[in-house]
Amino acid sequence: MSRRRIGLVLVAVLVVIAIGVVAVRARWTEGAGGLPGRSVRAPADTRIRVEVLNATKTRGLARRATAYLRDRGFDVVATGTSSEALDSTLVLDRSNHPEWAALVARSLGNARVETRPDSSRYLDVTVLVGTSWRPPAEPFYP
Repeated sequence: MSRRRIGLVLVAVLVVIAIGVVAVRARWTEGAGGLPGRSVRAPADTRIRVEVLNATKTRGLARRATAYLRDRGFDVVATGTSSEALDSTLVLDRSNHPEWAALVARSLGNARVETRPDSSRYLDVTVLVGTSWRPPAEPFYP
């Protein structure tokens, strides 16, 4: 191979690597798992009380979703396991504040929202985490 071909191949490899780095970095800043809502946060002057229920067979998913929502300023007051299994995440508006439920849904990556008021609960939103939700990657601290 001539030096020119080797140089062109080297440049092509560097371009492919640079594109890969840019793509990975863009995905990381969007949120792990392609979550478009990584930058969506709870309003600073509002307390949105959230219940997170795991609606899958994956252990620890409600705990991971709780940490994710708390990092974004939501007040997760209860976690648990749902008896109903879901493929996609469902956000339930419990206090007739659809904008709060929509905010939680956007932070989780555009989950589906339904209104199911329940004044017997001291909650604003219930999140049923489905199998399609991917928790963000946890930082590695050796």
